[in-house]
Amino acid sequence: MNDRTTEAEPQGEAGSQVLSSRVIELRKKRNLTLEQLAAASGVSRSMLSQIERGRANPTLAVTLRIAQAFGLNIGELVDQPWAASRIELVRSDDTSQLFRDDQECRIRTLSPLHLEKNVEFYEIRIAPRARLHSAPHFEGTRELLTITQGKARVQAGDNHCVLSPGDSAHYHADLEHTIENSGDEELVGFLVVTYQ
Repeated sequence: MNDRTTEAEPQGEAGSQVLSSRVIELRKKRNLTLEQLAAASGVSRSMLSQIERGRANPTLAVTLRIAQAFGLNIGELVDQPWAASRIELVRSDDTSQLFRDDQECRIRTLSPLHLEKNVEFYEIRIAPRARLHSAPHFEGTRELLTITQGKARVQAGDNHCVLSPGDSAHYHADLEHTIENSGDEELVGFLVVTYQ
């Protein structure tokens, strides 16, 4: 998609100034150069420079790409509370949120996929006697598993524990690790993964 500007009306000029100030503020707060923001957003350095100087009225698509590079929606980027929804929904029937779905295991992402984050939140369902085996994640990765139904056996490296409904385990996920359904009913739990 081409970066292009449109004729600025008086209202558009005010909007350009808001966007200009906000992009400068966010870029400096995150210690990003124009080149780094251009790489993250897919918007050219020259267009970003024009936006920051208040000399461009970017298309909605360009504004959206800049917002996404900061992990924001458009309303949050232009800092207009009435334009930004304060609630993001992840619907139970949204198949785009399924990380895995087969006979043994179903993993559904509960945190919005577009966010730049160091925390991920999942619902996991494991069939009776099945297991979810994972190779080591990045160094410093931890998992917090809470069981709501069934019985789980968790192994991380040489350590293991057994969990029942209401129990939680926090363990190193930068080791080989396994969550096993050790019961005869479906295992249901919530998994939080954190990265350092």
